[in-house]
Amino acid sequence: MTYSLKDWNPENESYWNMTGKHVASRNLLVSIPCLFLAFAVWFIWSAIAVNLNNIGFKFTTEQLFTLAAVPGLTGATLRVFYSFCVPIFGGKNWTVFSTSTLLIPSVGIGIAVQNPETTYSTMLILAAFCGFGGGNFSSSMSNISFFYPKKSQG
Repeated sequence: MTYSLKDWNPENESYWNMTGKHVASRNLLVSIPCLFLAFAVWFIWSAIAVNLNNIGFKFTTEQLFTLAAVPGLTGATLRVFYSFCVPIFGGKNWTVFSTSTLLIPSVGIGIAVQNPETTYSTMLILAAFCGFGGGNFSSSMSNISFFYPKKSQG
């Protein structure tokens, strides 16, 4: 069932207490696991890169640092585009889609680390795809803030 908010006014205290608080809380509860997953995918290379050579890969120190840095760079870039997607596609639709895209780097990394012959360029592409998590995280945060009154936002 698709539901679209037609009249949203969290600044109106009676509206907030009757309807808004419930809707905002529900959206926040659904977003928490999505945000956790996005953040985990975004930063997984920081944990993976330091151990790649221990499991048989032959990357230089510079390559390992690059693998750890690329998700941050792509995530920061995607933040710009992802933030525009929430008003275009809707918060729920965009959250489902952008969280689903996190399967690409997650499954890809799971397969790639099993073979020490995986090329550096493949690892670099997977690291770039982990930036999806950064874009997802930032766009979801801007989506959730829409649901709360200004006085409740941090």
